[in-house]
Amino acid sequence: MQKVLLVDDEQRMLDLVALYLKPHQYLCKKALGAHEALDYLESEPFDLVLLDIMMPEMDGWELCREIRKFSDVPIIMLTAREQQEDIVKGLNIGADDYITKPFNEDELLARMGALLRRRTPKNTIEVDGLVWDEDRFELTYGKHIIKLTPKEFLMVGHLMKNADKVFTREQLIQLIWGFDSETEGRTIDSHVRNVREKIRQSGFPVDDHFLTVWGIGYK
Repeated sequence: MQKVLLVDDEQRMLDLVALYLKPHQYLCKKALGAHEALDYLESEPFDLVLLDIMMPEMDGWELCREIRKFSDVPIIMLTAREQQEDIVKGLNIGADDYITKPFNEDELLARMGALLRRRTPKNTIEVDGLVWDEDRFELTYGKHIIKLTPKEFLMVGHLMKNADKVFTREQLIQLIWGFDSETEGRTIDSHVRNVREKIRQSGFPVDDHFLTVWGIGYK
């Protein structure tokens, strides 16, 4: 499920957009104005931001500039304006796309989907904000980099790539250490304990995701 931050100074518009997106497996968080949006963005990860331009105190353009100082989260600008210069201005300061209000629901969904597909690396897996990045050899949650050993990193990757599939200890040994390894099952158990504790310290609810299947193994 993709997590989207909705930013507008009108509660009615926030509720309307959230209503549009809910049936399409988007988890929406509503920010009533720019300052509330910054508070959310600095404390938790989002996959995409839908940002209204015409807001008091800090408009969407200024907020977009502020976001780009610390995040590359995809941004779609929402506005009632249709002037070409506004579109160009938004794209030049860091927005990724632009749609005018009133918008067509199908068009909004299509633009969001296309942007998310372009921005998701093929070698990256994300589960509720926990991101396994094979190219960077990093596991992150929000702004936290979770330091894992190479074996721990491979274990997490195998499990995240195969959500809900149960791996026996023997299967994990073969996948991570190789068929000729003399590694024993208790080594897997030790790695699992270490991985859970390291991920737990980042604030991610690892115990809801990294599960023991008693008598069989892990998923």
